[in-house]
Amino acid sequence: MLKGAVSLVTGGASGLGKATVERLVQQGSKVVICDLPSSKGHELSKALGENKAVFAPVNVTSEQNVNDALKLVKDKFGKLNYLVNCAGIGAAVRTYNFKKNEPHSLEEFTKVLTINTVGTFNVIRLAVGLLGQNEPNESGERGVIVNTASVAAFDGQIGQVAYSASKGGVVGMTLPLARDLASQGIRVVTIAPGLFRTPLLEELPEKVIASLEKSVPFPSRLGDPKEYAHLVESIIRNPMLNGEVIRLDGAIRMQP
Repeated sequence: MLKGAVSLVTGGASGLGKATVERLVQQGSKVVICDLPSSKGHELSKALGENKAVFAPVNVTSEQNVNDALKLVKDKFGKLNYLVNCAGIGAAVRTYNFKKNEPHSLEEFTKVLTINTVGTFNVIRLAVGLLGQNEPNESGERGVIVNTASVAAFDGQIGQVAYSASKGGVVGMTLPLARDLASQGIRVVTIAPGLFRTPLLEELPEKVIASLEKSVPFPSRLGDPKEYAHLVESIIRNPMLNGEVIRLDGAIRMQP
């Protein structure tokens, strides 16, 4: 199923996206790595081998950037089978700072939603045109889309109003997207990760990381991005998974 397939991964140069790129290549898929021009996408593609992976500089909110990446997919590999959306940003701002008498920046709120929610949809709406051109397999499937939400969509913490709203939007899109695309044999599944050892979290002091690890019931540690990538592969391989949001979080329920 993955051998000889072609995948596109946004946010593919680091963290969850990078682990996904590496696993898909390991399983025999060609991959187009989409990330910002300032990312290490070029280095990753060279390390994996440019006959296996290529880098496309992409801002997921740009229609032109995404279309350019899809053209690269078509020109380089001839088709697209799987789309994994990992691109996103975070924010930690309260709704109102009463000490400074300042409301949450509307610009920042909009930015988070634009990248995380609108950006995810932007890539999907453009990529499905290519996915839909595939010949269906024996079960009628033409492609699979995996999106990334967060447990913050369900139990967002103080200061996560923008981030939670953006990831809640990704969760809310999952079922209608699956229904919209069912006639073309394209499945849509969302993963909602908990606390993972990504570059963002690794910037925290070790004491903070240790505290976070203790908050995870079992296993009591941060998730390994390879475990996210493993789930992406499982979703691709299981044809009955569709229209669902899967928490990948060690049973954590975030506290305020």
